[in-house]
Amino acid sequence: MPEIARRLGIGRQTVYAMLNQGAIPGLRVGRRWIVTRHAYAQWERTCGLRAGAGLTAQPEVTVFN
Repeated sequence: MPEIARRLGIGRQTVYAMLNQGAIPGLRVGRRWIVTRHAYAQWERTCGLRAGAGLTAQPEVTVFN
C-alpha cells in the first residue's frame, strides 16, 4: 500500500478506501489486501477504466505512415 499511495500522491487510508470501493483492483484475504503488480499496472495504464464501461482507453503510441 505505501508504494501505491506514493505513486498516486495520496494517503494510505485513501488507498484502502479506494480498494473497499472497488476503484483499485485488489483481493481481500481476511484483514489484508492483495494487489498484484500486474493488475495495478493495467489499472494505471487504463486510468482505472473498467472493461465494458463504454469508454475506450487511448493507445499509448500512435503510428503514422
